[in-house]
Amino acid sequence: MSTADQERLDRLERRLRELEDDREIRQLVASYGPAVDTGDAEATAALWTTDGSYDVGGMEKPFVGAEAVGNLVTIPGHQGYLARGCAHVMSAPVIHVDGDRATANCYSRLYLHDDDHWVVARVSSNRWELERTADGWRVARRENRLLDGDEAARALLRP
Repeated sequence: MSTADQERLDRLERRLRELEDDREIRQLVASYGPAVDTGDAEATAALWTTDGSYDVGGMEKPFVGAEAVGNLVTIPGHQGYLARGCAHVMSAPVIHVDGDRATANCYSRLYLHDDDHWVVARVSSNRWELERTADGWRVARRENRLLDGDEAARALLRP
């Protein structure tokens, strides 16, 4: 194989890996809503690294560890959402990959069923810090803040 052919092949492999990383990270972020809206603690935990964390604004402390993050679907507040009817919806993330680490910034909305209509109960900014693992991309840290005018929420949207 010529040097030019090898360089071309190397460029194609890099581009393919970038596309695959982007697709996998988008799929990971999009999988969060269905996992929590079905109350599936195992599926929710599977999105995180073993020692990953989820810092939900307004909570006393972050959930630390995949099992703890997964178990957030069992807390009374979340169970109330499920009983009422809910949808956690993520916007398309802005993704930045740097080797085996990445960040994804996006918005999230929580819709709650209310009689014959839906209400937006929460609109937040999110920063996902991700790691490539032997099992694919996983969440190492997620931070979520209400978009209520606070600078901290806007800061999460910056790359």
